[in-house]
Amino acid sequence: MQSFSMPPGQAKKWRVGQRLPAGVVYYPVPQPVVVQLGLPPAGYRYVRVANDILLMAIGTRMVVDAITDLGRIL
Repeated sequence: MQSFSMPPGQAKKWRVGQRLPAGVVYYPVPQPVVVQLGLPPAGYRYVRVANDILLMAIGTRMVVDAITDLGRIL
């Protein structure tokens, strides 16, 4: 049985339905992109982690939705 794995450092470090781990660095999503996505619900914000945009609960860092691999789309 052949095993396929991602190179070190390439595996996703987050999952929808779980808290964003403390060591994961995230960045704000530019306002023009937020306008295209629509405002997030109260208590949530969009963040960028690598090539992914996550919808994250502000207080708990719970990831509730994601747009993955933007490099492939753009």
